[in-house]
Amino acid sequence: MKIGNVEVKISVISIGVFVIFTIFLILASLNSPDVRSNLIWLIPVLFMLLVIPVALNYMSRSQYAELEPEYERQAKTVRVKLINENMIGKIVRIDGVVERVHFQFLNRPQYSVADRSGAISVKMFTSPDEEIKVNDLVVVLGQVIRRYIVTGEPVVNCVSIRKKRDTDDA
Repeated sequence: MKIGNVEVKISVISIGVFVIFTIFLILASLNSPDVRSNLIWLIPVLFMLLVIPVALNYMSRSQYAELEPEYERQAKTVRVKLINENMIGKIVRIDGVVERVHFQFLNRPQYSVADRSGAISVKMFTSPDEEIKVNDLVVVLGQVIRRYIVTGEPVVNCVSIRKKRDTDDA
């Protein structure tokens, strides 16, 4: 679904929750003599089970789209091996290959991206513009953060991940 310039994606989990509660509503309406009074608030609640995830995804994707040009200007291309504790907070660009993909069904994908020097975890807190799969050559823009807020090894908080194009070599 597209809202303005933003492609909004709803997660499988959100759809599943909506379907389960819709089934509960249907079963309750079949077994309850006073279902009409309950429908006044149950139907809007079901509607909100779809609207809230769509709105949150729209807000996060539009925010990331606004950040991308700024990150593009500030990012320094680095090799994975050079990312360390001293780079926490720095904006980086990584060219690499996707080795693993996790949590894409939650719209919170996590990738393992590798170049010739090593591999690093790349976390994205919204769905990317295009589907990224294992073995795709990608360009990652993001900020180096700690894995667990105050502790853990450095990872990249991804603002943009896209498949590498021939024009990206410049």
